[in-house]
Amino acid sequence: MRKYLPLLILLLSVVATAQDVKTEAKNVEGQEKVKTGDTIKLPEQDFFMLLDSDDVDLANNVPVHKIIKDSLVFALLDDPGAALIDSLWQKELFESSLYLDLRDSLLDQEYNEVVFDELPTDTLKMRLQRLNAKTPFNVEYNPLLENVIKSYLKRNKKGMERLMALSTYYFPLFEQKLDIYNIPLEIKYLAIVESALNPRARSRVGATGLWQFMFATGKMHGLDVSSYVDERMDPVLSTEAAAQYLATLYRVFEDWDLVLASYNSGPGNVSKAIRRSGGSNNYWNLRPYLPRETAGYVPAFLATMYIFEYAEEHGFQPPNPRATYFETDTIHTKRMLTFEQISEVTGVEKEMLQFLNPSYKLDVIPHIDGVRYSLRLPRNRTGLFVNNEEAIYGYAAALEQKKEESLPQLVDSEAPIRYRVRRGDYLGKIAERHGVGVSQIKQWNSLRSNNLRIGQRLIIYPKSNTGTAANNNSPRIYTVKHGDSLWSISKKFPGVTVQRIKNLNNMNSNRLKPGMKLKLSDG
Repeated sequence: MRKYLPLLILLLSVVATAQDVKTEAKNVEGQEKVKTGDTIKLPEQDFFMLLDSDDVDLANNVPVHKIIKDSLVFALLDDPGAALIDSLWQKELFESSLYLDLRDSLLDQEYNEVVFDELPTDTLKMRLQRLNAKTPFNVEYNPLLENVIKSYLKRNKKGMERLMALSTYYFPLFEQKLDIYNIPLEIKYLAIVESALNPRARSRVGATGLWQFMFATGKMHGLDVSSYVDERMDPVLSTEAAAQYLATLYRVFEDWDLVLASYNSGPGNVSKAIRRSGGSNNYWNLRPYLPRETAGYVPAFLATMYIFEYAEEHGFQPPNPRATYFETDTIHTKRMLTFEQISEVTGVEKEMLQFLNPSYKLDVIPHIDGVRYSLRLPRNRTGLFVNNEEAIYGYAAALEQKKEESLPQLVDSEAPIRYRVRRGDYLGKIAERHGVGVSQIKQWNSLRSNNLRIGQRLIIYPKSNTGTAANNNSPRIYTVKHGDSLWSISKKFPGVTVQRIKNLNNMNSNRLKPGMKLKLSDG
């Protein structure tokens, strides 16, 4: 037996080596399939538990989402080396003292049910002096400012804490842009007063975005508006424009309090207030001569600054944010994509995509030659997207071919018009007349219901062309389905109205039958 033992050991070693070689060959073959093809076939396993992983390296190196298509299971894999670089860079960002201090302040604060316990005036005066010493704004005590601060402290605690949580995402972006233009970083609180950090906020007069740009002012600062995109809602582009505008105002007034007032009411109103006050440049002396809204604007800004700077002293503890600005990255897209398609292939919820990409009004990223559009994703999904970009575009193209309804063409929005409601008008009629949707009119005018009153003024951004249905050389034919009406059909095709359908098809009534063929454009 001892005689055969060495031979037996040798034989077992050979078998083990052969098995290792076979396994390695399979791995290499599988890796080649990933590199040469768009997709790989996966075993039926549940990978969805990995979608919410905070480990960037883990999330980028394993299949994280599956798409069922034609009975084949697909998954997307990232490049391990590039994913490691992303992981190390993110680690460098998040190990800074600023990030750690912020995280600790969010996690370690003791929760206090009492938000405000009668702030003593002497304490407030001392804190305002501290603020005044470290900011170029004129933060001096007066009874009016004290009343505003106390009213803010008595507001809804959860709402204020939600704003503080949102600020952890937006403030790093704001500070980055403000610093470039040598603007006081405290200006970041202006966005809270302007929009409550809602990038899709729209005022009754049409001011839009985090920094509330009007249509014309936005155009002046390079913020374009089209059927798909409103760059006033883009956090990065609008912050850049706001910083440029604020820097220009400071060159005119050389006083940051007056810059705030002119940002709200316009430089003309501030210059008139200076004249009426006898030439004073002190905001508090000008205040009686400013428009009513602007008179409360600077106190609101200073009160917001106080609340945020002394949030810990007043027991505020905001919830942990779902994402921070440094945990995201952008990708320049190469073809049209919808948020639904992006969500399906990356596993990022549509709501998160809307939060990170608020400038895309229809949840669609267009593709126009010569124009660059960006998609912002959580950092642990950007490597996944880039490494599988062509496969994702191919998947989106396949889905698009199956759709009967075409997407609207990108056209520049004309300047808004102010429409006066007449007797007999209703939202559907007004929307059809201007080639827009009822929901768009309600959004533009902050309407909570469909009720209108005669004489009411509505802001409308009319369509400047008829969209895809009328741009084909051959007539567009639609087959009526069960439940269709002329109204529902017209809403499927931008620029196509009920009356146009009736005219093209010589119809005297609105009656439809399933299977009926309708022309939607001239041949």
